[in-house]
Amino acid sequence: MQTGLVNAARALAERELSESLPRRWRHVTAVAAKAERLAPLLPAERDRHALVAAAVLHDVGYAPMVTETGFHPLDGARWLRSIKFEDRVAALVAHHTNAVVEAELRGLDADLLAEFDREDSPVTDLLWFCDLTTGPDGQDFSVQERVEEVRERYGPSSVVREFIDRSAGTFDEVAKRVEALFPPSQPM
Repeated sequence: MQTGLVNAARALAERELSESLPRRWRHVTAVAAKAERLAPLLPAERDRHALVAAAVLHDVGYAPMVTETGFHPLDGARWLRSIKFEDRVAALVAHHTNAVVEAELRGLDADLLAEFDREDSPVTDLLWFCDLTTGPDGQDFSVQERVEEVRERYGPSSVVREFIDRSAGTFDEVAKRVEALFPPSQPM
């Protein structure tokens, strides 16, 4: 999928992540590749482009030049807004993978919700699914494997661990909705 929006997203993400955070870059490129494979499930071309652009930018908030609060969804979305990137993509980045729950734990939920619209759509579900089924090195995981991987990587008293524990049921619901989009004979 080569569009101006997607190409601009790739260029930004590569510039900010590929050298400074190569492991994060592997994750992001795999999430984006999965989003490209799943994008045809969306009927509208603008939704397909928004999905892939958000997938490639979803973790840009980890980039050293972008980080402000230490909460990557909000940092990435604010940075995208500051450079006048498409508002919808910035909002998808802000709210990716149930970010509002972690924002609440960090005391940033009011900021997140006031600054960026939360979209409830198949685009959102597909973005979350692509992130939730891709490991830190770009490997394919089930949602359950990814949840366990994050739990193991972060200690029991970590905000991220608490966020994952609180969100696991929501992640399962998203996976079921996305899996229902596939024809029975089509693999994910």
